[in-house]
Amino acid sequence: MSRILAIDFGTKRTGIAVTDELQIIASGLTTVNTKELVAFLKDYTSKENVELFLVGEPKQMDNSASESEVHIVKFLSKLEKAIPKIPIKRVDERFTSKMAFQTMIDSGLKKSQRKNKALIDEISATLILQSYLYSK
Repeated sequence: MSRILAIDFGTKRTGIAVTDELQIIASGLTTVNTKELVAFLKDYTSKENVELFLVGEPKQMDNSASESEVHIVKFLSKLEKAIPKIPIKRVDERFTSKMAFQTMIDSGLKKSQRKNKALIDEISATLILQSYLYSK
């Protein structure tokens, strides 16, 4: 089997999570500088078998697109051109950052560790991936 890779896109940095090859467990992979994201994904997919990209879809409470959607659409266009063989699916990512922060509190991380925004992004990507796996 192959992996599913989830992306919590941000204009500065992007959190990435991935499943195991059996697509049972979602794990945080890393956080990447967004300017280097497409190159990172090209390199990763050349080494690992990835069958699907999940990209968070930020929405407002009224279901309208978030203002960051403009940046995500540009990224999706670059990603489709760079890695056309892997399909992209969008996943509602409302509340993932809040849930990630709460996860950090629940796991006992110190206040100084909870200020690590890169870790929040990685956990958010993991939550996006986990919610997708639950819905499958």
